[in-house]
Amino acid sequence: MSAFKVLFFDLDDTLYPSSTGLWDLIGERINQYMILRLGLPAEGIGELRETLFRQYGTTLRGLKITRGIDERDYLDFVHDVPVHQYLQPIEGLPEMLDNLPQKRLVFTNADANHARRVLTALGISDQFQEIIDILDISPYCKPQPEAYQNALKLAGVDDPGEVVVIDDSMRNLASAKSLGCATIHVGPTLNHGDAHVSIPHILALPEAMQQLEKLWQMK
Repeated sequence: MSAFKVLFFDLDDTLYPSSTGLWDLIGERINQYMILRLGLPAEGIGELRETLFRQYGTTLRGLKITRGIDERDYLDFVHDVPVHQYLQPIEGLPEMLDNLPQKRLVFTNADANHARRVLTALGISDQFQEIIDILDISPYCKPQPEAYQNALKLAGVDDPGEVVVIDDSMRNLASAKSLGCATIHVGPTLNHGDAHVSIPHILALPEAMQQLEKLWQMK
């Protein structure tokens, strides 16, 4: 029997490689939102986004707190991108996910509409039982511990130790780990940092799960 009951998958740059360029395009849409919707000068956008990201967790949360923007308008604008031009099904990914015995959820700082489009483009819509998005965990967002606590409640999880969080962001994983979750970092550069296990791409997940099972047995 597995020690883990639920898998929380991040979406962008985790279920598909960062090399696709999709997240870079979304970043450009964020810049355009701040210029066109808020009337901010283009030359200061990068620095402001970095400040908001560091202080509030996401640009969205920072702009909502500091400028009172409409979340739905922001999300619709920044995710208005041609997902299918950037993402294609990954060979072996649906089968790999199907072979995992745990309940599988997407937990994302994006919205559910974007998540569904990504899952459809990757051909893995049927492999996830639930999507927990940024609106579900409002007013929080990853990496805030409260975001994970809300997600655990929504998923019906009482024991964080039964959850594996899979993400490309080390700061997100650090928060999840602090709550007692198992963590797997996904990225081209192996960097355990605060994660229990690090893998270069999502298809290596079964091996990572085996490593986690051994770690948990030693506890």
